[in-house]
Amino acid sequence: MLSQEQVISEFEQAGALLEGHFVLSSGLHSPRYLQCARVMMDAARGARLCSALKEKLLASIDEEFDLVASPAMGGVIVGYEMGRQLEVPSIFFERVDGTLTLRRGFNIPQGAKCLMMEDIVTTGLSSRECIEAINNEGGNVIAAACLIDRTGGKAEVGAPLISLAELEIPVYKADELPEQLAGLTIDKPGSRNLK
Repeated sequence: MLSQEQVISEFEQAGALLEGHFVLSSGLHSPRYLQCARVMMDAARGARLCSALKEKLLASIDEEFDLVASPAMGGVIVGYEMGRQLEVPSIFFERVDGTLTLRRGFNIPQGAKCLMMEDIVTTGLSSRECIEAINNEGGNVIAAACLIDRTGGKAEVGAPLISLAELEIPVYKADELPEQLAGLTIDKPGSRNLK
């Protein structure tokens, strides 16, 4: 099992723990950003992290999973790797007109026991939306998982959330920025809010 310090070290070694002024997918601002794609671009690192998360998940949840489902974009690679680790299929939801939707011929068998897999949880909004979409498709979400929970364990996503590591990184509304952030150039590294 990896310690929280070892997980954070993996992100640092991948150049994936960034400092600056970031607008997150939620629209909130933050002085730190976790670029999970940089972590998962190294297949060995991604496998190592997901293996540790799988151990933690299986120690916490008594049921077996039939399927891993993730929200695109951030959850696609980590969801695939978790499906590989659990030896179950992995699918992902895409945002169509603002709603998470299954495409590409993906479907969820009625009553399938699902793991909702995210890369990073910031507010829990994408996770809640994905869990709702899984339920609407007839799945049964047994648990949610992520590599890093930025809320320090406070996120409520609608299912038990198992994270490999928890950090408490502050987020701010645009009209409530602290002075040190307000003076920095804004970076929008996520897959939403690219305008």
